[in-house]
Amino acid sequence: MPALVSSILSACDVPTPEAPVTTAQKQTYAEASTKVVAAAEGFDYAYRDVGSGTEPLVLLQHFRGNLDNWDPALVDALASGRRVVTFDNVGVAGSKGTTPNTIEQMATGAIAFLDAMEFEQVDILGFSIGSFVAQEIALTRPALARSLILASSAPKGAAGMHGWASWVIDAVGKPQPDPAGYLKVFFTNSPSSQQAGQQALQRMFTKTSGFDQPTTWQTRLAQYDAVCAWGIPNHALLQRLSTITQPVFIANGDSDPMILPHFSHLLAGLISGAKVKIYPDAAHGFLFQHHAEFAADVAQFLRSSDIDSASNGGPDE
Repeated sequence: MPALVSSILSACDVPTPEAPVTTAQKQTYAEASTKVVAAAEGFDYAYRDVGSGTEPLVLLQHFRGNLDNWDPALVDALASGRRVVTFDNVGVAGSKGTTPNTIEQMATGAIAFLDAMEFEQVDILGFSIGSFVAQEIALTRPALARSLILASSAPKGAAGMHGWASWVIDAVGKPQPDPAGYLKVFFTNSPSSQQAGQQALQRMFTKTSGFDQPTTWQTRLAQYDAVCAWGIPNHALLQRLSTITQPVFIANGDSDPMILPHFSHLLAGLISGAKVKIYPDAAHGFLFQHHAEFAADVAQFLRSSDIDSASNGGPDE
């Protein structure tokens, strides 16, 4: 059982769900086994692979997250029409190596994984720190990224992003998981949002075996170093995003305390043709709370990319 999920479920008195019923027709994310692929650099990457299709959608995880911290309902909805791949980057959870402390090095690690999987072109969904890595991949190797979905994101060098509010990093950055802190940062204080958070965590606990390794304290320190370095104010760096020509969909919750929603609008103004959507009564975990709506929006956006890779298509605001 993942330590973070089990701690939160126990603290919130959320009942343990029954094991999922396996269907022969389609494997769900909760049923997916963890696989390993060796990269040229000598690192082994842990990953899971569900759905089918020629253009894979690759998911990049949030701060301190591993394979188990994706909401299965979201992944299954995304995989209903295409192949979806999740993975642990270098040094994270089940992958080998040491977690780097810059977004640029994390992007290099992600590209090495995609090369090891022999993916020539992918759609990328980056969440939180994963969205920073997604931007860097698109800038470093543009031909690899067919389209980008940036969830709870901000551009490098944006004022106000040099670290998170003290209560936020205290809630999610302690050595031991803080159940109440997690729910406070990822979901709003409204009863409906808190209930959605508990339900999302219950879904993450659906898997009954084959759990990923927990992330380490070294990963926590390195990732937060990378977040702070990404957020050092530097107006000139904002102009880098003008070179991104892929279709881009930007999304966030209207009450995200970790990466404020105004950064989504800033991103949309810096990337030509980007579409932005802000989800109501939602915080950092908006894509888990609104998993069905967000997955449908992503599917619509990707269909637009399927028709024309240069399309500016995206969900309606």
